[in-house]
Amino acid sequence: MIKIRCVVECITYQSPETGYSVLKCAVKNYKDLVTVVGNLVDANVGSVLLNDGNWKVDAKYGRQFLAESWEETMPATVFGIEKYLGSGLIKGVGPKFAKKIVQQFDTDTLEIIETDVQRLLEVPGIGKKRVDKIAESWKRQKEIKNVMFFLQDHGVSTAFAAKIYRQYGNESISKVKENPFRLADDIW
Repeated sequence: MIKIRCVVECITYQSPETGYSVLKCAVKNYKDLVTVVGNLVDANVGSVLLNDGNWKVDAKYGRQFLAESWEETMPATVFGIEKYLGSGLIKGVGPKFAKKIVQQFDTDTLEIIETDVQRLLEVPGIGKKRVDKIAESWKRQKEIKNVMFFLQDHGVSTAFAAKIYRQYGNESISKVKENPFRLADDIW
């Protein structure tokens, strides 16, 4: 089993039903983008992923990294943070505002969004409405990640976790804890 850390640059294919994804990723010490495949549901452009898996050579598509498990980590560099925010993952922040926010707060950007989102008002061009949209979107993304991590910690595959989240939404953790056997009836 090999571990690689990568930044998602492009999503070539992503199945919402199964979670199967084909991603083009930047990996340190690799000149070209690396193709990463596997059940990488909710991976977005700009996401920083830590993947466990192995290399394989596909007859049609060439060398790929087959991710057997993965976890998303927060970007640590200014470039990574800007790419993450500008990816469209957080509503209200596109590439233009991502650049402005990161210029204002540097590597503290994600911490500020997490703990004191109102400080975004210090960024020229960002108003109260946009800050509220960013805060709501950030909260929603965090809830999705919490559900996915909880289910993966309990041995649930990424593809099945995506189905559970689509069925129960933010109540996924409480419903599974309350009665895990209901999954057999509720999830196809």
